[in-house]
Amino acid sequence: MRIVFLGTPDFAVASLRILLENGYDIPAVVTAPDKPGGRKGMLQSAVKLFALEHNIPVLQPVKLKDPGFLDTLRSLKADLQIVVAFRMLPEAVWNMPPLGTMNLHGSLLPRYRGAAPINWAIINGEKETGVTTFLLRHEIDTGDVLAREKIAIGENETAGELHDRMMDVGARLVLQSVKALAAGTAKPAPQLETEVTYAPKIHTDTCRIDFSRSNEAVHNFIRGLSPHPGAWTEIQGKVLKICRTEKVTGDVPEKKPGVFLVENARHILVGTGSGYLRVLELQLEGKKRMNDRDFLNGHPAFFDAGYR
Repeated sequence: MRIVFLGTPDFAVASLRILLENGYDIPAVVTAPDKPGGRKGMLQSAVKLFALEHNIPVLQPVKLKDPGFLDTLRSLKADLQIVVAFRMLPEAVWNMPPLGTMNLHGSLLPRYRGAAPINWAIINGEKETGVTTFLLRHEIDTGDVLAREKIAIGENETAGELHDRMMDVGARLVLQSVKALAAGTAKPAPQLETEVTYAPKIHTDTCRIDFSRSNEAVHNFIRGLSPHPGAWTEIQGKVLKICRTEKVTGDVPEKKPGVFLVENARHILVGTGSGYLRVLELQLEGKKRMNDRDFLNGHPAFFDAGYR
């Protein structure tokens, strides 16, 4: 089976690696164009770097409908295309191979269709999520499902930690689905439209913390946006990202949403609508991320006035 692989970030590399390790023919990968930045002046995607290390040809089209790119893609004579963390494909691309194009999505479709399924599952306090392989069609994340695998979400797990676990589970599911397609045993099943929920793209304004919400809701919001793009508030005219928290039990000082307090000169507390959270990791505008103790050592008077 010849498989053209389309993907960009680290999340996609695990799936590409497992296909190579299992002997599949990858005539090319398609990934995002290089971006300005880095020591050498250009940043290359994780998928491109992996492909170059393994002598796989790399295609980086600016426009996916470009006739030259489509001709090159067609000449590869792929039996199947696999998409992991890439951009939306035009029909001229996804409908090209005989077996179609398979996508890996970071949720149990049809739940959390959209750009940020891992973040929204945690923000919404889900105890369980998963990964899904499905066959692409025109409407985003709507194609027939090939396979799903459930993943439990830890009470304090961040989006970054869940992402890393999903990466390996997803790669195994991709391999399982490819084997089923190759053997002719795959049984694509339509998604139930009555169970659809959405995970829209997250913007900077989305990430501002509303401390008037419950302890549980604020805690989930913070871990659902950690480490990127990061939940934030403003204090003393600076943006402060809160990266990790834990719920405080027992007696605490006056409960004022958005007010920061320092406990025993060692711990940072912040009030919510129903209690306090202990801030374990945070990042001040222009500074590196650090734990609570290091922050207090470097900024001993920062929270003294109890600013919002």
